[in-house]
Amino acid sequence: MDRLANTVRPYAWGSTTALPELLGTAPTGEPQAEMWLGAHPGAPSRIDRGAGPVSLAEVIDAAPEAELGADTVRAFGPRLPFLLKLLAAGSPLSLQVHPDRTQAAEGFADEERRGIPIDAGHRNYKDANHKPELIVALTPFDGLCGFRHPAQAADLLEGLGVDDLKPYVDILRASPEEDALREVLTAVLSAEHHAIAGTVERAAVAADQLAAKGGPHADAYAAYAVLAHHYPGDPGVLAAMLLNHVQLQPGEALFLGAGIPHAYLGGLGVELMANSDNVLRCGLTPKHVDVPELLRVVRFEAGDAGVLRPEDVNGEEVYETPIDEFRLSRFATAPGAAPRALPSRTPQILLCTAGTVRLREADAGAEAGAGDGADAGLALAPGESVFVPAGERITLSGDGTLFRATVVV
Repeated sequence: MDRLANTVRPYAWGSTTALPELLGTAPTGEPQAEMWLGAHPGAPSRIDRGAGPVSLAEVIDAAPEAELGADTVRAFGPRLPFLLKLLAAGSPLSLQVHPDRTQAAEGFADEERRGIPIDAGHRNYKDANHKPELIVALTPFDGLCGFRHPAQAADLLEGLGVDDLKPYVDILRASPEEDALREVLTAVLSAEHHAIAGTVERAAVAADQLAAKGGPHADAYAAYAVLAHHYPGDPGVLAAMLLNHVQLQPGEALFLGAGIPHAYLGGLGVELMANSDNVLRCGLTPKHVDVPELLRVVRFEAGDAGVLRPEDVNGEEVYETPIDEFRLSRFATAPGAAPRALPSRTPQILLCTAGTVRLREADAGAEAGAGDGADAGLALAPGESVFVPAGERITLSGDGTLFRATVVV
């Protein structure tokens, strides 16, 4: 196994304190938004096998079957198909959706054919892959995920008492679910900027006042008021009011599949995603919003946010998703417990988020879970991580929390 040296990305929405507190480092005063763990070309982790630090992406490229295993290469090609992150949101991220595989392949091919530079600001598709995501809260975590039922969205908008919103309320009450959501989102995102900006401001003032009064929608109104504070006049604030407001507790998760509009509003979490950069934005951003393409990708299906809780599988707490490119699970180790053997068929990234977890390479002829001394192996503190190549047998022990990211083959 290889200890990872990882890059922290300083996006403007990042928290200035959450990652330093987890990592035990001094705050710099600048936002620290994401720590990337994996082989994504944008910021690959680094390992050192005795000849100095080298990119994990380069190590995998040099010997994909040795690092990933034949089964993983056969299923996903000669690359690590997932990216693990620590994500620390100090302010809201953009409202966005991700395409499915077919939409991504078609969109990427079309933009390549039209000669749009890969780094152009108006480019939608950076690659031909889908980008499902899973976020697990480490602290209380606020987000938006999926459409509310139209009647619920109508109640929320009507409660603001803003006359400009009445046409949207009427559509949400009168039209079939999919038609209602599509028509209102299209109207909001296509409206003339000056007119919609005034509506957003009036809605924000009302939301702030209603949040202060309390009531069944107080938390949601407060969240929308915060969005309007960060993005004044942005039509994405009204689009956000069509979505479920979610407050995750530590250990709870959201799975964000293709076409599901979502946004992270604040908190610290572990995020796992397929290796892709494809994002279509709905608002809450100064970046490009391609409304026609967005409407092609969005799934206009209402329902609750689908909060996930881990399922115990023989002591491994698994976050079940319908995705093969990644699988996330969690272990809580306890002092004095026998070392736990991890499956070795697939490549793994192991991340400690609390306490101290000790890892050791199992002896070739030893029984699974056997150890040969409390001082053997490698100790991980919060924020520390390792890459374990396929076929390498590892046991874990200690007193802490460990997340395991791998694939399904």
